Amino acid sequence: MSFIELAKSRRSIRSFKSDDIPDTLLMQLLEAAQAAPSAGNCQPWHFYIIKNKKTITQIREQACKQAFVASAPVVVVVCADIMRTKEIYKKRGVELYCLQDTAAAIQNMLLCAQELGLGACWCGHFGEKELSAILNLTDEIRPVAVIPIGFPKKEAVKTERRPIEEIATFITE
Repeated sequence: MSFIELAKSRRSIRSFKSDDIPDTLLMQLLEAAQAAPSAGNCQPWHFYIIKNKKTITQIREQACKQAFVASAPVVVVVCADIMRTKEIYKKRGVELYCLQDTAAAIQNMLLCAQELGLGACWCGHFGEKELSAILNLTDEIRPVAVIPIGFPKKEAVKTERRPIEEIATFITE
């Protein structure tokens, strides 16, 4: 499949089979995320791969409040290590670059999941303090996304996208 076909086929999956995900596939997801670009090559991401059902339930209950999160066999919490960009880029590194870089890693992970036949969903609706408490994170590690991952129970419905003419402005001579 071409890259454009892969990108267009990616969907947010919210219904998972209970099948375990082999560690070899999880490693491929991490390798894809690791390959993302980052400001100054700081690579400020850190990934918590959670298979423990009790912890997944806590994340769902205390942080996300989205029922489908607890149905996934694996939840990845993607965090930004603020200090990795703060040292070089100061305030802008803390407020922007570490989040942009982590978002790029997340997108790589989601595209890789699609290619591997896995389903995933980028969840950003959670309380940072609650999620940090569950994972015992320090103030320098900021949770950016909760990503439930598993084999999809069913194929997701294609969602409409705004037309190119509406989302892009070409500035020419």
